[in-house]
Amino acid sequence: MTHSATACACTEQLVSTVRELQKERPESVIYQTSLMSALLSGVYDGTTTVADLLEKGDFGLGTFNQLDGELIAFNREVYQLRSDGSARAARADQRTPFAVMTFFRPQYRHQFAGPASREEIHQVIDQQVSSDNQFCALRIDGLFTHAHTRTVPCQQRPYKPMQEAIEQQPVFRFDQRSGVIIGFRTPQYMQGINVAGYHEHFITDDRQGGGHLLNYQLEHGTLTFGEISKLVIDLPGNKEFLAANLNPDDLDSAIRSVES
Repeated sequence: MTHSATACACTEQLVSTVRELQKERPESVIYQTSLMSALLSGVYDGTTTVADLLEKGDFGLGTFNQLDGELIAFNREVYQLRSDGSARAARADQRTPFAVMTFFRPQYRHQFAGPASREEIHQVIDQQVSSDNQFCALRIDGLFTHAHTRTVPCQQRPYKPMQEAIEQQPVFRFDQRSGVIIGFRTPQYMQGINVAGYHEHFITDDRQGGGHLLNYQLEHGTLTFGEISKLVIDLPGNKEFLAANLNPDDLDSAIRSVES
């Protein structure tokens, strides 16, 4: 065999190996419907259904039309976390104005045998995924010393901007409860398109309660997480979205106020 033939054979073998690896680990993609800045502006009705979301991923979070509760999805199950602190399985035909989904394929695992704060858990992720320019999906299964949540009540037209809608939001504290946290770490350059930093939702093991997380303490449990490097966004075409101010002067501070 000539040198060029040998090189060609090696190249073909390398390409074949790469293709096999790609089959074993498909590309991770985040799918997003609408923008966080649209929610801030009161665009609370979308056309994307829960069934549509499950075609894009088996894991994610968001909200429902009219801001009627928080959305949490994992293991291809979608739940509605309601403003009374309860949770229920979402119907396939329920619609969302904003959601983020992916097929969860964690690359890393960390066991916590003892207590860990939210900041300590995030530090584990930040040390492993050191670049803030990468997306990260995370899941925590365990016993929580406490999980402090909130859920925005269902809104009625004419819709108020989100900063006004959350003024009367109820908050809840789940103490010594087993449950699941799912979330995303989003790059800072995405602020307004999504929520920069960590965005997490919680549901109890009995699937009866939960909400958007404000803070939590893990007693013991398992963290799994993985990097994601591709984002796909569907933008609404309705008149509310097209007329919305999606780049207000106080965008960063507004998002921080409604999420924290």
